[in-house]
Amino acid sequence: MSKMQARPHQPTPTRATSTRAGRRALVALALLAGTAMARPALADQAAPAPEADGDKPEIVVSGSLGALPLKDVGSVFGFDKTLAETPRAASSVSSEQLERFGITQIYDLVSQVPGTFTSSFFGTGGALDIRGTPGEVYFRGMLRLENPGNYPTPIAAADRIDIVRGPASPIYGPSKTGGYMNFLPKTARAANGTYAPEAHGFLSYDTGSWARSVLKGSVTGPGKIGDHQFGYSLYAENEDSGSYYRNIHPRNLVLSAAFDTDITSNLRTEFGGMYQKFRGQQNGGWNRLTQDLVDNGTYITGNASTSVDTNGDGQISRSEAYAANGGKGLTIFGSFGCGGGIGASGWTDACLKANYPDLALVNPGTTKLSKRDTLTGPNDKLNNDQKTFYFDLIWTGPGKLEIKNQVFYDGTKNLNENYYGFSQMIDSYVLEDKVVISDSFTTSGAKISVQAAPSLRYTKFKFADDFGVELWNRPDITTGYTAASTRQLSTDCDCDYSDYLKGHYLDVGLAGLVDVDFDFGLDLIGGLRWDHVHAESTAIETKYDPTSLPLLVPKAKGNDSGLSWNGSISYRTPIGLIPYFTASRQSTVVAGEGAEIQPAAIASGTFLSASRLYEAGVKGEFLDKRLYAAVSVYKQERTDVVSDSPLTNQSIRTKGVEAEVRWSIDRHALVTANYTYIDVVNISALSSGGYFNYFGIGDLVNVKDASLYLGGSQIGYLFPSTNSEARRPGIPHNVVSATGTYAFDNGLAVNADVSHVDSVFSGYSQKVRLPAYWLVNAGASFTTGPWLFRAVVKNLNNARYFRAGGQDLFGADIALPQQPRSFQATIQYKF
Repeated sequence: MSKMQARPHQPTPTRATSTRAGRRALVALALLAGTAMARPALADQAAPAPEADGDKPEIVVSGSLGALPLKDVGSVFGFDKTLAETPRAASSVSSEQLERFGITQIYDLVSQVPGTFTSSFFGTGGALDIRGTPGEVYFRGMLRLENPGNYPTPIAAADRIDIVRGPASPIYGPSKTGGYMNFLPKTARAANGTYAPEAHGFLSYDTGSWARSVLKGSVTGPGKIGDHQFGYSLYAENEDSGSYYRNIHPRNLVLSAAFDTDITSNLRTEFGGMYQKFRGQQNGGWNRLTQDLVDNGTYITGNASTSVDTNGDGQISRSEAYAANGGKGLTIFGSFGCGGGIGASGWTDACLKANYPDLALVNPGTTKLSKRDTLTGPNDKLNNDQKTFYFDLIWTGPGKLEIKNQVFYDGTKNLNENYYGFSQMIDSYVLEDKVVISDSFTTSGAKISVQAAPSLRYTKFKFADDFGVELWNRPDITTGYTAASTRQLSTDCDCDYSDYLKGHYLDVGLAGLVDVDFDFGLDLIGGLRWDHVHAESTAIETKYDPTSLPLLVPKAKGNDSGLSWNGSISYRTPIGLIPYFTASRQSTVVAGEGAEIQPAAIASGTFLSASRLYEAGVKGEFLDKRLYAAVSVYKQERTDVVSDSPLTNQSIRTKGVEAEVRWSIDRHALVTANYTYIDVVNISALSSGGYFNYFGIGDLVNVKDASLYLGGSQIGYLFPSTNSEARRPGIPHNVVSATGTYAFDNGLAVNADVSHVDSVFSGYSQKVRLPAYWLVNAGASFTTGPWLFRAVVKNLNNARYFRAGGQDLFGADIALPQQPRSFQATIQYKF
C-alpha cells in the first residue's frame, strides 16, 4: 500500500472515443426527450401543500418512497433548489428506499444511483467509487476524514444520502475529482422547521444468512427544559454477526444523537454527533489469481518453505524475509527480471530454481477453492473508533438573511492488521469552523441568492503502516496460515514501519457563490474559492525499517494555495425539460488513508492538486412531478498529476454518460432505471510510460511453473502505451440497473432490483478478466398496525461474480469473490 510519485502530462482524447460517447449521449437524450410527450397524470395525484411564509410549496407524492427530487437540498451548492433544478448530476436515496430495498452497505447503491459502481477496498465499504475514482464522504455538508476502507459507513443511520457526481461546489472546500456522498443523519426538526408533536420511533431486529444479527432503534420527539422547548432524535444500532467468509466476524456499534432548539425568535442551534465502534476484519479475497481460478475455481495449492523462520518464533520478520534466498529476499523490487532481463519477461523457471529456492512451494498441486476461503486469517483485525460531532448556530435576520456558524469534528482511531504482511495505525482528527452568510432577494425579473463562506479547517494526523514485505501469495488459503507464511507485523513489535508520520495542516478558505434565477427560466450560478494550506509532516525515523534509512525528506513544512471556481447555466423550458452546462475547477489536498501528507510532497509543493469538470445534461419533471428523468455527459480530470496517492486520490481522467429515470406511477408503484457508461484512464500511467504494480501469475510469461515463486512477491512496472492499457481496472464500461416496488392496500409490499455489470480486468496488466454478471435482489414486506415484517433475498439468481480488490496496486494478485444467494429478515415495531 505504498504511495508512488506520478509524473505530469495528460493525453488528449481520441476522435473515436469522443464519437462513441457522443452516440451514447444522443441515445440517452432521445429517451429523455420522449418522456416529455407522455400523457399528464390526474390532477389529484400530486397535491402541493399550502404555501407558508412565502416559501415554495411542499409537494408530496404518495408512494414515491422519497425517491423523487421534490424537496430543496443544499448538498450541491447550498441553495434552496431541488435536484431537478440543480445544474449538476446528483441523486438522493431516502431512508424509505434504504429500508424497502434492504440496502445495508454502500455496494448496494449501484442499483439506485448511476455512476456509483464500487470495487472492493479489501471488503470494507467505506466510501463509494464515483465516476471511477474513490469518492469522499460528507456529514451534513462537512467533509469527513478519509475512509477508503477503515470502517463501513453506517448508512442505516441516515435520513437521506445525497450522491453528487463530480467535485464539490467551492462552498464546501477542497474536494476530489470523482464526487462525494453527503450523509444526512436523522434529525430532530421536520422539513417545515417544526418539532414532532409527540415522541415516535421504531425498534427493529434483523437476522439472516450466516448468523446475521442487527438490533436497531430510533426515537424522535419534543422535550422541554422549564418552558424552553427543544427537539431530539436518537438512533442506536448494534451488530454482532457472522459472515459468509471464514475468519470474519463484524461487530458494529453506532450511536447517533441530534438536538435542535430555538434560543430566541431568530437564533437557533442544531448540535449532535455520532459514535461508531467497529470491530472486524479486512478481506483481501483470493490470492494466487489466475483466469482458471476465476472461471473454474482451480486454485494452486502448496505450502511455503519453513526454513525462512530462522528463530522459530512462528512469524517471518522483515530481517528474516530479507535474509531469504541468500540475501536476495522474498520481495524483489525494481523493474528488472530474475536474470537481469527487463520486466516480467525476464523471469524464467531455470533462473528461479537457481537463485530463489525460498520462493518455491514445497508441495504444489491444485484443488477446487471455496469462495468462503480468503486471505483473512484468524488473527487479522480491523478495529476503528470514529467520533463525529457538530454544533451549528443559525441566525436569521430581515428578509432571507441567514448567518450560520458550523463547527465540525471527526476523529479516527484505527488498527488494521493482516498477517500476509500489511498493518496500519491511525490516530487523526479534523476540526473545522465555517461561517456561511446567505441572503436572497427578488427583483422585477429574477431571484438573486448569494453566499459567502470563510472557513478554517485544521487536520492533525498520526499515521503508520507497513507494506514493505506483503506476501500475498505465500499463504495457502486452503490450509491457512503457518509459521512459514505468517508475517511479524510492525504493529506487533512497534518497529520496522514503512511510514510513521506525525503532522498537521491548516486550510484557510474563503468562498462566494451567486445564483441568479430569471423569471423567464434562465438560471446562472457562479462561484469562486481561495484556499491557503500550511502543512507540516515529520517522519519518526526511529520507528522505520533500518534498511529504508536515511529518508530523503524526513521532515518538511510549507505552504500552498489554490483557486477553485464554478460556472453553471440552465434553462427551464415550457415543456418541462431543463438543459444545463457546468464547468468547474476544484482544488484538493492529496492525503492518504490516515489523512497524512508525506514530507516529500510538502517539500516539493505537490500536496495541493486540482481537478477540472465539464458537464452537460438535461433534466425534466413530468406527470405532475411523478416522473423525473436526467441524462448527463461529462469529462473530468486532474489538471496536474505530480502528486498521486494510488489508494485514495489518483490522477484520473474520466469521460462518460449517465442517465436515470424515477417514476412514481401511482400511490402503489415506483420504478427506477439507471444507465452508466464510463471510460476511466490513469493519466499518471499514460503520461509517464508506466504505473507501479505488483506482478501477477499471468505477467511472468516465461515462467511455466508458477509454484516456483508463489512463496514471495515480485514487484515491477507495467508499461501502458495506449488508453486501453491505462484504463483503471475493476471499473466496468457499462452498468444498467432497474428497481421496482408495489405496495398493496392490505399492507403487503413487494420489491425487486436488477443490475447488469460488464466484465472487467482485475489489474492494469489485463491478464485476468472478471466476468460480466446479472444481479437480482427481491423482497417483500407486510405492515399491520405498528408491526412490519420484511424478507429480502440478495443475489436471488445466485450469480457467480467478483470485485477487483486494491486494483490500483494489487489487481494482478487478488480479487474478492462475492457472496452467493442469501436471506435477510426484519421485524420492526413502530410507535
